[in-house]
Amino acid sequence: MISVLIVEDDPLIAAAHHTYLERLEGFSTVAVVHTAREAMQTAATAAATDSPVDLVLLDLGLPDASGISLASALAGLRPAPDIIAITSERDLEMVRAAVAHGALAYLLKPFTFAAFRDRLERYRRYRSALPAGVDAASQEEVDRALSELRVATDKSVAPKGAAPQTNDDIARVVRDDAAGVTADEVAKRVGVSRVTAWRYLERLADEGTVNRTTDYGGAGRPKTRYQWR
Repeated sequence: MISVLIVEDDPLIAAAHHTYLERLEGFSTVAVVHTAREAMQTAATAAATDSPVDLVLLDLGLPDASGISLASALAGLRPAPDIIAITSERDLEMVRAAVAHGALAYLLKPFTFAAFRDRLERYRRYRSALPAGVDAASQEEVDRALSELRVATDKSVAPKGAAPQTNDDIARVVRDDAAGVTADEVAKRVGVSRVTAWRYLERLADEGTVNRTTDYGGAGRPKTRYQWR
């Protein structure tokens, strides 16, 4: 089992990451923490035992310290955990800084379960290809392991037949509305047809990223409302 520490200051988002992780085989959650201080304490304590943290899902926007600084501090542990950076920050300098301080992969919020699963499964394949404490047989072996982390295009994690940007835009609308939204409401906010919005919402519901509920209130036909899980 790959042990994972979830570091996220928003309790609802942290719970969502935990739920996503529980749906993946081969991963277990060590702890869910909301500050850099808690994260460092948890990781350092685990590093001193026979069960160190293997992977940290690290939110870069923490309330008590920079996520980049925490990544640097985590890199000083022995054994040091791997890091997947998670943030809504689109600044390329932030991306470069995260990579420079040890992040193997980067997830931009909001993301679907499909995107989350893709990054975690790639990490698992990378980890299997480069097991700790084993010498690489060749340059080719190292290159093959590193290639497991690379995502050629966003299409690799978007639903079949879906445009990645539209998928992200619709996911963001649902995530940002706590009351849930209908296909009509999403269509107006994103600027697509109602049918297009409905198709994307149904894909998100089928993969478990959003919940469907039927709203029977008011006159006319009942409406399906989609709410972020």
